[in-house]
Amino acid sequence: MRFFALGDPHLSFNVRGGIDKPMDIFGDNWQDHHQQIKENWERVVRPEDIVLVPGDISWAMKLEEARYDLEFLGRLPGRKILIRGNHDLWWQGIGKVRKVLPWGMEAIQNDHILLDNGWAVCGTRGWTCPGEKNFTAEDNKIYERELGRLRLSLSSIKEKDINILVMLHYPPANGKHESSGFIELLQEFGVKHCVYGHLHSDSIKGALPEEKWGIRFYLASADAVNFTPKLILETDR
Repeated sequence: MRFFALGDPHLSFNVRGGIDKPMDIFGDNWQDHHQQIKENWERVVRPEDIVLVPGDISWAMKLEEARYDLEFLGRLPGRKILIRGNHDLWWQGIGKVRKVLPWGMEAIQNDHILLDNGWAVCGTRGWTCPGEKNFTAEDNKIYERELGRLRLSLSSIKEKDINILVMLHYPPANGKHESSGFIELLQEFGVKHCVYGHLHSDSIKGALPEEKWGIRFYLASADAVNFTPKLILETDR
């Protein structure tokens, strides 16, 4: 089984099939980025593959508006697993979200997806970590809440001898790459692989090392992977 990842697609399809929010205002590399994603995805991903989408899926404000973006991803090959990003304001409760997801697309919130090859995918949005510039008391409240959600997700696995892959939207450490509560949880549960997004443009240079604390990290925001799903893992288990 092959695991790919592509986060932060920032889609904005509307009922007419057009784009409400072109992303090229953020750089020429974002020109027709949805078409780049489609062509690259179809080139590298097979129907039996897993594709992790670590948040910032749609600019929609309401769930019914996001369905056009979800349908776009749903038509692409592979089994898609989603988490919420900070811009996914349309995500209005996991039960409602799951009802509108296209076939072959699943979402995680306080739980996990168990695959049939001895792997489980856990995750949560995450948040800015302590030690980051301008980290506030309000940030700390959200940070602590997201730690609790990640623990719920990891603790929901009851099976034995399961390999765990964690997906976050935010990086699990601050810009100085200091340990955090997220890192401690990954270590506590023996997680060896962590996918994240959120970083764009110049901030991509601040990505975590590929391996630290005994964990492999994969930055998968769309512009960081050249709008092409990134192969992160290929395993029989």
